[in-house]
Amino acid sequence: MKKYIIILLGLTILFSACEKLDQVPESTATRDAIFGNETGLMLYTNSFYDILPTAGDIHRSDEMSDYAARTQVPDFLREGAFGPRQSSGWNWEQLRNVNYFIENCTDPRVSETARRNYIGIARFFRAFFYFEKVKRFGDVPWINKTFEVNDPDLFKGRDSRTLVMDSVLADLDYAAANITAANDNSRSLISKNVAYAFKSRVCLFEGTYRKYHDELNLGSTAEKWLTEAVNAAEKVINTGGYSLYNGLGTDKSYRQLFTSTTPVTSEVLLSVVMDANLSVFNDANWWWTSATYGSRVSFIRTFVNTYLSIDGTPFTSKPGYETMTFMEEVKNRDKRLQQTIRMGDYKRVNGGSTEPAPPVFSYTYTGYQPIKWTLDDVYYDGGNRNINSICVIRLAEVLLNYAEAKAELGTFAGDDWTKTVGALRTRAGIANANTLPTVVDPYMKANYFPAITDPVLMEIRRERGIELALEGFRFYDIVRWKRGELMEQTWNGFYVPALNQPLDLNEDGILDVCFYKEKPATQIAGVTYVNVAETISNGPNPQRLSHDTYGELTWLANVPRKWETKHYLYPIPENDRLLNPALGQNPGW
Repeated sequence: MKKYIIILLGLTILFSACEKLDQVPESTATRDAIFGNETGLMLYTNSFYDILPTAGDIHRSDEMSDYAARTQVPDFLREGAFGPRQSSGWNWEQLRNVNYFIENCTDPRVSETARRNYIGIARFFRAFFYFEKVKRFGDVPWINKTFEVNDPDLFKGRDSRTLVMDSVLADLDYAAANITAANDNSRSLISKNVAYAFKSRVCLFEGTYRKYHDELNLGSTAEKWLTEAVNAAEKVINTGGYSLYNGLGTDKSYRQLFTSTTPVTSEVLLSVVMDANLSVFNDANWWWTSATYGSRVSFIRTFVNTYLSIDGTPFTSKPGYETMTFMEEVKNRDKRLQQTIRMGDYKRVNGGSTEPAPPVFSYTYTGYQPIKWTLDDVYYDGGNRNINSICVIRLAEVLLNYAEAKAELGTFAGDDWTKTVGALRTRAGIANANTLPTVVDPYMKANYFPAITDPVLMEIRRERGIELALEGFRFYDIVRWKRGELMEQTWNGFYVPALNQPLDLNEDGILDVCFYKEKPATQIAGVTYVNVAETISNGPNPQRLSHDTYGELTWLANVPRKWETKHYLYPIPENDRLLNPALGQNPGW
């Protein structure tokens, strides 16, 4: 069960006549108890929050992305390792719960305004449910009613993407028009502005997907969706009452959004809220700092290179950037970098004492070790103990949705830059943040988006990758841009100038790591020694240097990752196709 505080308060006192609201109430008395008063409607709609991602779903969702090296190559990207038998996600129980509510929320004893409000919440969740299904599978059956066991539609085929997404848009429009609360002070409940913000996300995805996926033959409809994205984002930006959080200055404000116990309400619209008193925790520290529990996700150097220098110029415009050591390359950069990975003077708390905390090679494969979701006290590392709230939707995303949609439409203006990308870069301490770019960065073009010729759109994509890193957007951003080949990028790490040369990664006077092919007979206490020889005792060594005795660290370069056109959609799970052959299968699977 998802740990939204309001659910825990509500479901514990739910009606004795119905143990679980995803088991449809049968008796008239039970229906009257639920649908005959506003409290019943509120408690029922609380059950829909299970549709939202958990804290863990969010903080670990980018482990499959182009910028993340991890313990193993995902089966999805290994040739022959993934197919319909391994696929999942074709489950519909939550939808039945929502549809039952919408069908039965008709009791005139409750005011029409209140009924519309709760139906609006229900339709928001139906839209959320279906958006996830369409992202994953493409065409899916559109179901807006509850089924009896003999209903012929139980075994219907899939409906078209256009029908389903038009229905999603209608649900979101209804939600935004009828949910009465403009905002929720706890930032844990659905509000009108959450509906508008989520609509901007959905419409940007669908508009760009249709624009770049010409195989759909829906390019002529992309403009409609992008315009809807702009309009929805404008509602939040202009009248939502939100602003980018800057309360801790350029060095700390960004990270505060992800480590704060309570949501940072100036910027966050919706969050998974923890509560120690109710034993509601998440496992972010455990997952991100364990050598065994998590996937040891580490950023790759190709992506870290996209963080600008603090003077606003591309880091990759510096002569010799390719051979800069970790200690050199992280200096004077976009201040989000120091709030996203271990670097510089980053410290942790251990037993009440503060101590330097450079990258640790029992956790990271590349040297770029994330800290975005982790708390600095090592107490939280040992289990499900984290109390930091996990953002689901925040203003920064809405600003980037707005900017990208306008750039794709060709209507982006200078003041749009100032209030979106410029504002985000100003918070990150970048000089000349409000200067509109006029030249496409050759590094971004060569390594990420060779077809993009608009410097503004290129910078918006750069900004989206950096600002929203590890928040669960990256894989489907790549999918909608039709740049799946990025998933094949080398998992590269920082530059190592020589073997057997211990490095002080945070320049605190204490040596931290040394790379070797033959382990030195004499070792320095406290130094982690990493074997980069061609082979190890059980076969090829997954940790290597790009030039054998020097160069960038590489991880699992010996394990191929393959992206094919079919990977833009997941296969329909085999068992579900056996139950309903009318579902068919996605191309290539």
